[in-house]
Amino acid sequence: MADPSSYRPKPGEIPDSPGVYRFRDDHRRVIYVGKAKSLRQRLASYFQDLANLHPRTATMVTTASSVEWTVVSTEVEALQLEYSWIKEYDPRFNVKYRDDKSYPYLAVTLNEEFPRVQVMRGAKRKGVRYFGPYGHAWAIRETVDLMLRVFPVRTCSAGVFRNHQQKGRPCLLGYIGKCSAPCVGRVTPEEHRELADEFCDFMAGRTGTYIRRLERQMTDAAEEMEYERAARLRDDIGALRRALEKNAVVLADATDADVIAVAEDELEAAVQIFHVRGGRVRGQRGWVTDKVEAVDTAGLVEHALQQLYGEESGDAVPKEVLVPALPDDSDAVSQWLGQRRGSNVSLRIPQRGDKKDLMATVQRNALQALGLHKTKRASDLTTRSRALEEIAEALGLDSAPLRIECFDISHLQGEDVVASMVVFEDGLARKSEYRRFQIKTFEGQDDVRSMHEVISRRFRRYLAEKDRTGEWIGEDAPAEDDGKPKRFAYPPQLVVVDGGKPQVAAAQRALDELGIDDVAVCGLAKRLEEVWLPREDDPVILPRSSEGLYLLQRVRDTAHDFAIRYQRSKRTKRIRTSPLDAVPGLGETRKQALIKHFGSVKRLRQATIEQICEVPGMGRKTAESVVVALAQAAPAVPAVNTATGEIMEENDGGSTT
Repeated sequence: MADPSSYRPKPGEIPDSPGVYRFRDDHRRVIYVGKAKSLRQRLASYFQDLANLHPRTATMVTTASSVEWTVVSTEVEALQLEYSWIKEYDPRFNVKYRDDKSYPYLAVTLNEEFPRVQVMRGAKRKGVRYFGPYGHAWAIRETVDLMLRVFPVRTCSAGVFRNHQQKGRPCLLGYIGKCSAPCVGRVTPEEHRELADEFCDFMAGRTGTYIRRLERQMTDAAEEMEYERAARLRDDIGALRRALEKNAVVLADATDADVIAVAEDELEAAVQIFHVRGGRVRGQRGWVTDKVEAVDTAGLVEHALQQLYGEESGDAVPKEVLVPALPDDSDAVSQWLGQRRGSNVSLRIPQRGDKKDLMATVQRNALQALGLHKTKRASDLTTRSRALEEIAEALGLDSAPLRIECFDISHLQGEDVVASMVVFEDGLARKSEYRRFQIKTFEGQDDVRSMHEVISRRFRRYLAEKDRTGEWIGEDAPAEDDGKPKRFAYPPQLVVVDGGKPQVAAAQRALDELGIDDVAVCGLAKRLEEVWLPREDDPVILPRSSEGLYLLQRVRDTAHDFAIRYQRSKRTKRIRTSPLDAVPGLGETRKQALIKHFGSVKRLRQATIEQICEVPGMGRKTAESVVVALAQAAPAVPAVNTATGEIMEENDGGSTT
């Protein structure tokens, strides 16, 4: 625990102007990012008596070991820079909302020649028009099914579309009138795009004009005694009205707005957002967060606005945003939202009428989401905490191992020897920090020696990063760091190896050789699920019902699967190589031409230079290079049918094993 006075800047060093500041820990990781109208006043508030600080703020300043800042011109620039740094550094003491699900959107791919209507999740793509998000994908499909009767836009994938183009026949939707069948030329690209644009207009809320137009067309058709056409228009109007009924009118003035509500307690907060377009609720989403910093409702709202609109632009940012509390710098936030939209955005608290009633509805949803989240997480947190405590007690550790790294070796009969490293933090997989290794110092099958090499390489990198960041004073240590997470930069409290006593001894020997004595080591042997410790003759036996044993098994199995996937990918890549790959200037096209002409590498190896020159595109110099490469490459061992003893001829089109 650091003393904040040890890194407190001198009073005259901090400028009295807007800016963004970063606190770093002793590993040079950025642990908190904040902004201020006056950097001098804001930073001074952190360096006071710890008893006067909020407990979370006190934890942050005692975890930090340095502070730095960047001056900007305006509060809007500070807001933008703060958002960028929080996204880049992922600081542990900043509020970060996590989606409680991956929300589906109704998307129209206007960037394609024939736009497609589909359900999409994940990051938004350029040239795609999005509507939503929706609570469930089935809600999107029900709406689309009703609207395809009026707007028969393509919904099939690219593969299905090409397939029916080749067949010259439309799919079932084309036959029943729910697709205009552009795949077979029933409509031109221009006509199909017009249908897609009308679909988008209707989904964007411009519904009244379109329905009134259909009603006039129905009346005209009836007067002209075109009763079949009038009946079809009547059914189209009914389908559109049923689609509209799925989204009740909540704001009578056809307002475009997002309504944000917050429910919170001392430890956590939940945010709910209703997306209202054309006066109707078009989508809903929710986030939850741990209150890792001292933040009030206004601060939670500001963080939610940054996450909600930080990557959006244009109409994705509505004209009006209704919130339960205004951020401290509400003018700067409104200006930032206006820049993202391209026009003014109203940020306000609803005081009366329909908007206040809608805010109350969103607030109830936020309260329910927080209650549900706590119910789900209580059991999960309790189980993980118990598992870590059981591991600490069984292994004799001073504290629970919050970061666990597990290593496994994989090979196939001594070939393609690889290793994996998986990371679990607080009992959860940290996939972004998984690593893969190729065994470099020797060839053949030796799991113990492989484990020693991998552990040595991993912790040698850790020591190098430790030296580079200045925690150790080295000759080439740089003056500053960018604060981004580095590979192998953080030590685990526990190293788990997949194996028994020999593997554990090899791992411990590697740590001893590097002088590392603050990392515990254990091994988990598959046969009896025994936990082995270094320098111990007998294993530790955890009860089969133990949560600690279950966590160790999950860590070990994850490392095993990760290693096997890597080993298989290397083997697949190796067996797909060909002696022809070594011929300089021989591209894929001419390689395929050679194999096609001779039938296999075996027959190509028997060909003369003159015969190779007969292949289109092959010159004499290249033919000579092919002959030399095939002569140098050892012929493959022939495959044998184990049932009959027959030697199988090579006919794989050029692959050798």
